[in-house]
Amino acid sequence: MESPSPFETALLILLVVMIFNLIIFVHELGHFWAAKWRGLKIDRFQIWFGKPIWKKTINGVQYGLGWIPAGGFVALPQMAPMEAIEGNNRDGGQALPPITPLDKIIVAFAGPLFSFLLALAAAVTLTITKKPIDVIYDTTVGWVEKGSPAEAAGFQRGDKILAISGKPVTSWNLPLDSVFTNVVTSSGEKIVFTIDRPGQGQMELISTYEIEPTKWWQRKKTRQVGLEPMTPEGDFVVSFIDDQPNTPAALAGFKVGDVILEVGGEKLVEWNQFIETISNSGGKPLSFKVKREGQIMDLVATPVKPTVKNAKKDTPEPGYRIGMALDSPSPQIEEWVRHSPQQQITDTLRQMWMTLTTVADPRSSIGIQHLSGPVGIGKIQYFSLLMEHPFHRILGFMVLININLALLNLLPFPVLDGGHITIAIMEAIARRPVNVKFLEVLQLGFVFILFSIMLYVTSKDLFDDFGFSRSKPMEFIYPEPPTAP
Repeated sequence: MESPSPFETALLILLVVMIFNLIIFVHELGHFWAAKWRGLKIDRFQIWFGKPIWKKTINGVQYGLGWIPAGGFVALPQMAPMEAIEGNNRDGGQALPPITPLDKIIVAFAGPLFSFLLALAAAVTLTITKKPIDVIYDTTVGWVEKGSPAEAAGFQRGDKILAISGKPVTSWNLPLDSVFTNVVTSSGEKIVFTIDRPGQGQMELISTYEIEPTKWWQRKKTRQVGLEPMTPEGDFVVSFIDDQPNTPAALAGFKVGDVILEVGGEKLVEWNQFIETISNSGGKPLSFKVKREGQIMDLVATPVKPTVKNAKKDTPEPGYRIGMALDSPSPQIEEWVRHSPQQQITDTLRQMWMTLTTVADPRSSIGIQHLSGPVGIGKIQYFSLLMEHPFHRILGFMVLININLALLNLLPFPVLDGGHITIAIMEAIARRPVNVKFLEVLQLGFVFILFSIMLYVTSKDLFDDFGFSRSKPMEFIYPEPPTAP
């Protein structure tokens, strides 16, 4: 995937912002139309919070764009006292007739309803056009990292993982029912794997896990056990050969574009297997089975220990190398599926439930910091636009984000739509409005909590990619091959 030009990057960022604004606009449009239907006074319709950087008044309603790029609102003075959040009403606080609890419930519910309808429209479109699914291999183990928890648990190459902690898995790392997801969201100190080992049948392996350390300002890494999937044949393509004529790869006759099928007499099934076999060769000749332009051929290379060229002092490389590199294994096998809108929405609900229960589980390693704020969601959108079939991927994102927006807004917390509904129900039961001053204090308290969480999560989104060591590419000097006597 080529890096986009600055102009293309600017256009992609603009498109991401437009998608965000569309999502917010449709949600707030639900409140707006419901308020008009129920005869409520509408003071403002604003996308984003804060003082407007653009505004225009039409038929007594001020439409505007705020300077804080988060959310939006329809200012309805008859709903609840929101001046501390949305700013003072322009009408100077004139007396307005009270509205019924039913009016409040209808107006509050309309926003989540419109978000759900937008998700449904995206899901229906995806059903018609089909949806690209990134299937990350099956659940067969291709590589077990040395010294890892998986090696200690007894994993072997070729083991097929059937279930993790009693939950069946069907792929390596799709969002649901996958090896990756179930390891990351596991709870407790032990992870129980049910596997099928060729020749031995089903058995259970119990593994611990590791979490890579990070800086305090970075998002905590997730659990890993040291397993990688078996890669389909044909994914190991020579992408680089050192231009030094005395590299083992050059002497053996390798060419860019060669497909490596076997290394050291074993079928190549995982990228780390290639690195490990060469590094641990002890300098002995290695056989390679290669496919070149449809022809199968055998090549032999003798790995050597090169010297790392350094500005101050050249140092020996501890491992053996042959002076060539492979393209990273293809990250996906693309399939097109036609999932019904019901299945798409059900999968989204399952994903939401899994996320919430994992965050709430004190025995898991997932916390609030692993959620994504506007910046993190924007990153996901941006990189989705860089991938193949961006239209379909954005539609899938629209299903996910709008279902999340609808349901999270229905939580019974002040400021959220669910909070307005809860207060309206309380007023209907008590047959009197909630104390205005009490409601203002309650709402401000929840606004502080919500914005604090958003700022915390956004800080992780911003600094997640900073602070990791990025070593410069090493330059190797290969020894001259011995001269034949």
